[in-house]
Amino acid sequence: MSTALPIPQRCSARPRSGGLVVPWVSLIHNGHAAFGSLDRARTRRAFLSRLCQLCGDPLNERFIAIVRPADAANGYSPEPGIHPECHPYAASSCPMLNGTASRYRAQFVMATHPAGRPCAEPTCPCPSQAAAAGPSARLGSPADRYEAWMIDSQSYRIISEDSKSSERPLGIDLNVPILRKRLLREAALGDKETELFNLLQAALGLTD
Repeated sequence: MSTALPIPQRCSARPRSGGLVVPWVSLIHNGHAAFGSLDRARTRRAFLSRLCQLCGDPLNERFIAIVRPADAANGYSPEPGIHPECHPYAASSCPMLNGTASRYRAQFVMATHPAGRPCAEPTCPCPSQAAAAGPSARLGSPADRYEAWMIDSQSYRIISEDSKSSERPLGIDLNVPILRKRLLREAALGDKETELFNLLQAALGLTD
């Protein structure tokens, strides 16, 4: 079981939930943090103002982009950047990055409040904000491969829905010089792959 690293100094004043730092871009509803769900307004601000997704401070001369194979193919990372000094803590405490989660959450986040608490307030913006957590096609699917790409802040560019305006950012441009890449976790095996792996182990006499 993975254990989170010590909290970075930059995050010392950040609120915590269950002992973990609540990322600056996380959705918070009535004081409850919904880990894994993004606050749409804060995410947009982080992209446009070059803020760290964990501590909320401006990025420095280098930053880390979290990248899946689909992101590399699309040419942009849909997550705000993160300080190199904040990244190790985030990677060690996030179940999707540290490998303790093998699948994305199966429940569609808009059906109930993403923190698992029903929300009956008709004017509450949390259902629409929760949609920023990621495409529904990923729900219940095996976890992807994740990498950390270090990029010089001089190469920081935003990919937007409208090429003539940055008002609706999709993510951080990955078609730039990459200083370093580091594997965070391999993709989790799907049901079919797991079955084949178990059969292979049995054939080789590697099972108990």
